[in-house]
Amino acid sequence: MYGMTSAISDALPTDMDIQLTKSLDDALSKEKVITTDEDLSQRLEVLSMLNNLAKEWIREVSMERNLPEITAENVGGLVCTFGSYRLGVYHKGADIDAIIIVPRHITRTDYFATFYNKLKENPSINNVRAVEEAFVPVIKMIIQGIEIDMLFARLALKEVHEDTDLQQDDLLRNLNPKCVRSLNGCRVTDSILRLVPNRESFKKTLIAIKLWAKRHRVYSNALGYLGGVSWAMLVARVCQLYPNAAPATLIHKFFLIFSKWQWPQPVLLKPSYFMDLGYPVWDPRVNMADRNHVMPIITPVYPQQNSTFNVSHSTLAIIQDEFKTSLDIMGEILTGESSWSKIFQPSKFFTKYRYFLAITVFANCDEELLEWRGLVESRLRFLPTSLEEIECVQRSHLNPDQFILPYEKSQGRPSSVWFVGLEISKSNGTVVQLDFSTHIRDFCLLVKSRAHNIFKAGMDIQVNHLKRKDLKDYVPDELKKEKAIPNTVGSKIIARLSTEGKHSIPELVEESQKSPTSRKRSIEDETDDNIIKKNLLSNEDIFVLGPVESHRSPSSENKSNNLVNTLLSTAKDDHPISTENETKENINIVKESLLLTDARHSTIESGDSLTSPVSNKCCADDESEENDQKKLRLLHPTVA
Repeated sequence: MYGMTSAISDALPTDMDIQLTKSLDDALSKEKVITTDEDLSQRLEVLSMLNNLAKEWIREVSMERNLPEITAENVGGLVCTFGSYRLGVYHKGADIDAIIIVPRHITRTDYFATFYNKLKENPSINNVRAVEEAFVPVIKMIIQGIEIDMLFARLALKEVHEDTDLQQDDLLRNLNPKCVRSLNGCRVTDSILRLVPNRESFKKTLIAIKLWAKRHRVYSNALGYLGGVSWAMLVARVCQLYPNAAPATLIHKFFLIFSKWQWPQPVLLKPSYFMDLGYPVWDPRVNMADRNHVMPIITPVYPQQNSTFNVSHSTLAIIQDEFKTSLDIMGEILTGESSWSKIFQPSKFFTKYRYFLAITVFANCDEELLEWRGLVESRLRFLPTSLEEIECVQRSHLNPDQFILPYEKSQGRPSSVWFVGLEISKSNGTVVQLDFSTHIRDFCLLVKSRAHNIFKAGMDIQVNHLKRKDLKDYVPDELKKEKAIPNTVGSKIIARLSTEGKHSIPELVEESQKSPTSRKRSIEDETDDNIIKKNLLSNEDIFVLGPVESHRSPSSENKSNNLVNTLLSTAKDDHPISTENETKENINIVKESLLLTDARHSTIESGDSLTSPVSNKCCADDESEENDQKKLRLLHPTVA
């Protein structure tokens, strides 16, 4: 048995599963996410250079500690990889996560002093920067165009040999907590590989899911979504439940299971165990803070931690929406109505919302921008959460993609910009008054309060409000791409209905029910659903979670009420401009695979005159907006 429960199905792949997996291989090849021999050779060369530099540095520091030369030669030291490279799911352009493991006579101070200087002096290494104050301290660099994140861990051993087994929990005894967190990356990655029944199926499925997550804009641990290790653990759990399934089937089951998962019930790859080493572990029965985690995915090694502690109620809702939509698309793929390219299409963001915030960072040069941008990104997830305290803000959706500000907007200064989409609720005829200035000002002050070590003249941050019509000056290419994507799931079946006109909906349902493949899929999905519920009930014996309170507490509602003032007003409007998934009435068509999502996204057409994002001057209303009955106006000063 793999994982916490027995497998849902031990069935071997059918001929159709094998054919779908072959077409998946073709789709991934077109997306250029499959590793090439040339890329592998380049990465091995980079890692070999880093390993030689590390061994040389360890020997030099050992000599400075007055160790005999022969001892300094034999104290060892390791450079290990983890993350996507170690899992074998990296692609061209992906970064490499690595860690240097040293014996006890070498300190963290040495690492961020002498080793940092050694890297800076090497002409083959560019953009070397240290992030010493991070939760997991790291040195970042770029070698031959590949970004490297290198951590540091110091073991309580005289010598560190090549055959040191990092899975031994006793190695963590008497270590600095920062070293334990750094080692956790290696230990978790190796543990995941040991806990999956079929590594090749796991890797191919994970490559596809990671590509999907990036295209659907839910891939970023720092911004409140899921990082690479979290996606790997979710895929590993599905592989445990279907140990013999082909990657195409695993992808379908992935969306089926996690679109129905009852969060905050945790995802675990193995039973938790306790070691009396004094390090905190994730346990909501003991730790009150752990009960507030909304999407716990628990690492499989001691000390067990929640890899998704940054996920908020808002980002969880966004991820769940993407799961449900993709499950519908998988139904089309399984019945031949669509190809794999559809599930890898970018999700709509800029055409989905009516109002946006643009968060822009500036610096004097590209090297300074890297540091400044990294700091802002580490705090950016707090802004959407703060905005949702306002009563009328139903959703504040942060796009994890970074964009370059056009030259005209940046005036030639190096810059990066993120966008937050805003979903504003209707007022039911009452006056809606919104003011974002307090929340934006607090966010900017939070960032600058953390920047005392790296802040330099020329580093600025600006937050501006935009309407959708303003985006053509910021991201014109993104707008064109999104407009080319069909709005509905199941568009091919609906088109066939309208052109043929001779089959009624009941006839099509009856026809689909006659299909052995469709009937089999339906029965399997219903069985899986029942087993998933049973597994969740059994997991409740392991972690008894307290009730998770709504993210909108009475105190936050009072705070938002205080922020509502007389700056802006709106009149009655009952005319939303767009409603997606208009084909809900056909939900019974091919019901085992074409499950149309219930999520409907409405945006508000308005004719507001607002502050220009550049000059703070009033913009004239569009003629097309003047006839709207409701006018929603959201104003705030530009914060710089």
